[in-house]
Amino acid sequence: MERPPLAVDGSTHAAIDEFLSLVELGGSDGLLDVDPFVHARGITPWHFLCGLAERRETAFHGTGDPGIESFEPREPIDFAPFGHQKAVFATTDPIWAMYYAIVDRDRYRLTLNNGCILLGDAEGGRELPYYYFSITDRALPEQPWRTGYVYLLPVESFVSQPAATYAGRSARVPQLASPVAVTPFARLRVAPADFPFLTRIRGHEDERLGEYAQAVMTAAPWPGRVR
Repeated sequence: MERPPLAVDGSTHAAIDEFLSLVELGGSDGLLDVDPFVHARGITPWHFLCGLAERRETAFHGTGDPGIESFEPREPIDFAPFGHQKAVFATTDPIWAMYYAIVDRDRYRLTLNNGCILLGDAEGGRELPYYYFSITDRALPEQPWRTGYVYLLPVESFVSQPAATYAGRSARVPQLASPVAVTPFARLRVAPADFPFLTRIRGHEDERLGEYAQAVMTAAPWPGRVR
């Protein structure tokens, strides 16, 4: 799915300006709460975060935990080579991070299958973001969503997933990995309704995760259902 058009209006620009000024001045002790710049002003959260990402290089991490003071390296279950390492994982794409914030893996038994890829346009210039989001099909009817948090982290210790070619086009997965612990500098609360693809999250069969991953990595069609 292609990202919806990003409309950063005057109010959103002003909120980003004020937020960045506070960050650059170090005007907050500890974790900076982004809510007053977004929810209190009626600004669309993903517009704010994507507009911010275009202005300042930032790492984003989504979770349901509101009290993280430091992210520690962990080794996740991941079929992609870059994800198969012990690290703090984050992304430069805030919509992708929002997905991890709003899917409730604490109260529901489910797995995730998802991704974001930046494809070069026909002229080889501007990168266009595309996404897919999926959870265990048996859990999907339960609507296992929650209010979560997108943390903003400094990028200095992170390395980017190497660029490659995807379906004949230049491509880049906006995933980051840090081998050392990272302290976030800000946090934004996000509700399920804030996620722009909430109604387009699909379901998958857990026992076929390897098939789905292979299809995505090779630009093949999404595997059909087995019944």
